Order: sequence, then structure tokens, then C-alpha cells
Amino acid sequence: MLYKIEKAIIHDSYHKTLFFSCEKCKDAKPGQFVMVWIPSIDEIPMSLSHIGEKQAITVKKVGEATEALYKMEEGDKIGIRGPYGKGFVEKGKKALFVAGGIGIAALLPLIKKYDGEKHVILAARTKSMLLFEDEIKEIAKLNVATDDGSHGFKGFATDLMKELLKKEDFNIVYTCGPEIMMKKVFDICKENGIDMQASLERYMKCGIGICDSCTINGYRVCKDGPVFDFATLSKMPDFGKWKRNEAGKKIPI
Repeated sequence: MLYKIEKAIIHDSYHKTLFFSCEKCKDAKPGQFVMVWIPSIDEIPMSLSHIGEKQAITVKKVGEATEALYKMEEGDKIGIRGPYGKGFVEKGKKALFVAGGIGIAALLPLIKKYDGEKHVILAARTKSMLLFEDEIKEIAKLNVATDDGSHGFKGFATDLMKELLKKEDFNIVYTCGPEIMMKKVFDICKENGIDMQASLERYMKCGIGICDSCTINGYRVCKDGPVFDFATLSKMPDFGKWKRNEAGKKIPI
């Protein structure tokens, strides 16, 4: 169905959040996604960055579809179907959220909902590309990392994670971001005996488990994920190494 964009927030020259009202989406689980149709352009999967009476997607310009979505304004219409997939499962009483770049969009609803002590690592290439920093400060203990050192810790999210684990103990780690980063988070969790869940991204066409374009080692990201737990990730040798392109060809990440 088509939905009107009710509010558009520009974060920077790459990121924008678009709010809409979809009855089916207001009770979505954190980590679930919707298929977004940009008229005359394409249909793409996107995580819900806000869930409730008003929902939202947060887009990063990376190609034709996302650039067209970024240019949309209040009053424009987009197609929404879903929500689809398996979301995050709340566990433990003290959680660490590791977000790389646009990955914070998938984690934000869970950070808001999680009933326990919350620590967040928010990472980006530079200060201007950090998303939802003020919003997160109000609900969690925030740790910021930038590649260039323009704000907070200078280095990668996983470097900051290692430092944080020297001082804090966590029951669970939730992560979303570049897959190479998430694989490093997985390795750190394995070394430290910490449970974890990760939201994976793969090329999707249908979003409902029919086309098989998003498979990774026999698992369909759209249907079996996009959120996978530690045990399942352990069974994915391609995790952090290989993905498939639009033609289904296996290519390195």
C-alpha cells in the first residue's frame, strides 16, 4: 500500500529519516524490516528505525533507489509491505549495543524497548555522520567512536568494545552495521563467552522467502533472519566473508 511521508528529517548530506503511519507496522518487533517501493525506481528492504503510532525508515544514499528515497519530501508517497522477518529477542539484564553507521537504525527501537541496563557503542567515519546521538543519550550509556577521532574514541567500534569489556560485564551483545565489523564483534563475543545477536543484510528481491536471493549457507536472511543468534552465526562460514550480488554470484565482502 502507498503511504504518505508525514515528516522528513535530514541528518546530513547522506542520511535522512522518513516518518509514515502504517497500521501493520506499529506493532512490529525491533529488528524487523519492510520492503519499500520507490515509485518508478525500485523496491528495497529497510529496517524500521522507529516503531509505534508513527513509524520511520532511515535511509543512507548508496545507490539509485536510496538516492531517490533521500530526495523525497513530506507529502510524497512510498509503498510499504511488511513487516517481515525475525527481530531481536530481549535477553539478560545488561546489554551492549554495537552500531556501525546506518546500523543504528535497526538497533534504535530495541534500545528504547530493552528492559535492563543499556550501553551503546555508536560508531561512524566522522562526527557529522553519527545518527541519533542525542536521542540515545537520554535512554542509555553512550560511547562514541569515530574513525578520524573527530568525536569520542578514535578508532573502530570493535576497538572501543574491547576497551569497554575491560571495565564492564554484559549478558548479551546486539549488533548491526558493516558485516566485517559484526564478524569482529562475533569473534570478540566468542573469546569472552558472551551471547550475541546480529542483524544481517543481503540482497533481497521478494522479502518473503521465495526467491532465495538472500541466502547465506542455507539460511534465508528475509525469513530466517535478518536477526540471527550466536549459535546460528556459528554455522555460517560465509558470515563476514562472502555475499551474493544481483545475479546471485558469490563475491567477497
